[in-house]
Amino acid sequence: MLQKKWWHEKTAYQIYPKSFMDANGDGVGDLRGIIGKLDYLKGLGIGIVWISPIYQSPFVDQGYDISDYYAIDPAFGTMEDMDELLAEAKKRGISIVMDLVVNHCSDKHEWFQKAMENPFGKYGKYFYIREGKDGNPPCNWRSYFGGSAWEKVPGYDNLFYLHMFAKEQPDLNWENEEVRQEIYKMIRWWLEKGIAGFRLDAIINIKKDLRFADFPADREDGMCSAGVMLEHAQGVHEFLQEMKREAFAPYDAFTIGELFDFRIEELEQYIGAGGCFESIFDFAPHVLGGTNHGWFNRREVTPDEFCDAIYRSKRVSQDIGMMANIIENHDEPRGVSRYLPKDGLHDTGKKMLAGISLMSFGLPFLYQGQEIGMTNKQFHDIAEVDDISTHDEYRVALSRGVGKEEALARVSGMSRDNARTPMQWSSEVHAGFTEGKPWLPENENYREINVAQQEGREDSVLSFYKKLIALRTDPAYTECVVYGKQVPVLTELSDFMGFLREGREKTLLVLANYRSMEREAVIPQKVKKIVMDNCEAKDTAAHISDAKEGSSILMKGYQFLVLEV
Repeated sequence: MLQKKWWHEKTAYQIYPKSFMDANGDGVGDLRGIIGKLDYLKGLGIGIVWISPIYQSPFVDQGYDISDYYAIDPAFGTMEDMDELLAEAKKRGISIVMDLVVNHCSDKHEWFQKAMENPFGKYGKYFYIREGKDGNPPCNWRSYFGGSAWEKVPGYDNLFYLHMFAKEQPDLNWENEEVRQEIYKMIRWWLEKGIAGFRLDAIINIKKDLRFADFPADREDGMCSAGVMLEHAQGVHEFLQEMKREAFAPYDAFTIGELFDFRIEELEQYIGAGGCFESIFDFAPHVLGGTNHGWFNRREVTPDEFCDAIYRSKRVSQDIGMMANIIENHDEPRGVSRYLPKDGLHDTGKKMLAGISLMSFGLPFLYQGQEIGMTNKQFHDIAEVDDISTHDEYRVALSRGVGKEEALARVSGMSRDNARTPMQWSSEVHAGFTEGKPWLPENENYREINVAQQEGREDSVLSFYKKLIALRTDPAYTECVVYGKQVPVLTELSDFMGFLREGREKTLLVLANYRSMEREAVIPQKVKKIVMDNCEAKDTAAHISDAKEGSSILMKGYQFLVLEV
């Protein structure tokens, strides 16, 4: 049994501030916009809000390149606005979590500016600066955004600095204790201010393979992916435990790590009783369909693959700790566009996907717009895309002989801009996000999919999310939904997901018909009550309510059921 934590019964929500709500009409979302929507979040049932970076930044990577950790970027407002947000959120029982981006900083940060002035001085040791090989990079690591992970130090022919992401995001040298102490000081400063904790960005990258050796190339460019290096890096847990001891633990901070490349056998070290973090995101479905070659040759994820990934993940994790269930975030395309077949991209299918995510064991983590079923955007030209990663993947596709139109179509489905279009509040101009010109054009379907259109409807996707979230805090079901064991059932059925949530006093049976055709499913236990039904059909109630163990029930296409058994 897991040791109970204050956050276990919560539902969390990620805000991408630039696209959430613009209060001053400049086309960019801001802190005052968030403050104005706190009642909406409370009404949705949200208890934790993670805000993507709002620190001072030149925005090469949308704020994940931080030039001053102690300042709010003017695009978002002031520190006074931040203080007000914390106070108003607290009144509503909402805890604020900030992004912690400490694998790297911005090349405009004072530390890096001083390092470039004197690469061999104090601040040069704040970064990984190495000699190259006859003017070429020290090794063949590829950055996450494409191209070499090494960039020449200005004014030196054979001196390079490491950047696992964009060249404007130099990696901080965690081997330097002075760097680590500066980071811990900054963390404590924010926790003293009243935030509840941090989401730790790309945190496993803080430990490098210090041999800086070449690895076998995995593309025609002669380079290897950053993930290969991480497989050889040893000792990240020592850094993470030190950070926990010196910065997080004294404040009982909630910490959630972004870990794509961790070793499964080390999961307990991350989220177990003495783990580095409180939780990590469950990316099991997100890595499906990918290859080493790039987005252009990804394949679509099948329903069976999606369900199997969740089954495997929960089997490994639920006895160790609580991972966070997500179907999308600011770095991923919209979940309904990615995981639903085209014939399921409707309200019933969206509700089914919501149900699978929120009824699985773990901390539910919604991304803005997910609760109304926002979809991917249609891009007509690569010039419409802002995302640095999408532009690189587009170039990769072209270099492999894919035509421009097809290359755009292939990479668009994975573009991070799909999730970064403005939040769709209403059918008014610019989706009610701003009175000005939005920094990124809104999705063209905002008149059909928006909060105002769904808020008053009992059958809307938004209303279904509210019911799912409320189930987590319903005294009758909290123990079962939050802590109940997740046990797969009916796994022999294709395009289907079934599992029990076994609590101490109650057991819930969760069924999802992951296809458009009706099907029969055998109930493994006697049904006591229908708790949730995304079709809310009277005929469903009639033939399921008194179903006995071994009874066969007829499920509609994309029907999702939660049954007390």
